[in-house]
Amino acid sequence: MSLPRGFLVLLATCPVVAGIGLLGEETSGLAGAALLSAFGGAVSYLVLASRDHVFLESGEVREAREKRHSYRGAVGLTALGLLVIALGGELVAEGAEGIVSVLGLSALFVGMVVTPAAIEIEEVIRQAVPAREGRPEVSAGNLVGTLLYFLWFNLGLIALIFPVRVDPQVRVFDWPYLVAVTWPATLFFARGRVGRIEGFVLVVAYGVYVALRASLG
Repeated sequence: MSLPRGFLVLLATCPVVAGIGLLGEETSGLAGAALLSAFGGAVSYLVLASRDHVFLESGEVREAREKRHSYRGAVGLTALGLLVIALGGELVAEGAEGIVSVLGLSALFVGMVVTPAAIEIEEVIRQAVPAREGRPEVSAGNLVGTLLYFLWFNLGLIALIFPVRVDPQVRVFDWPYLVAVTWPATLFFARGRVGRIEGFVLVVAYGVYVALRASLG
């Protein structure tokens, strides 16, 4: 597996730059604008850098190009998919509220651990399929893009439109832990291979995070 150096730089710096949105007692519009600008620049770079790189190519992409799609059908499927995603998000939010009230868990713990785990199940499947088909570069590219969307686009948009309070624990524990775990993951990608040992290390790191987050409340 070979990723362009710029992709690795984005992977390593993405969580660091996301800390801009965590400065102060609440997210600021200025920080949101900065993150969205960084996201726009990163996406522009990814598009330009991937034009001549085959790692974004997959069997699904080739099949999609060979099939004929009507404009109405494509728009309809896209709209339907967005509707399903929106409804799924609402169901996850409702379930998370139920967990908080029934089990007495803190909202921060549920938001940091339970809800993302439910959402990321689909993401894991989407990355596992191309990896099993011998196209790990597709999974790696998907990972970089997902990280950019979650940390720069989502956080930037929320900070710009609807500022929220930043819990001190997020700033002093969750964010540094994210940075600390992302850097060795980047080194694994830089070596050109992420095997079972590396995967085990990352899963253990996540387990440690869940245990520490549960102890903090």
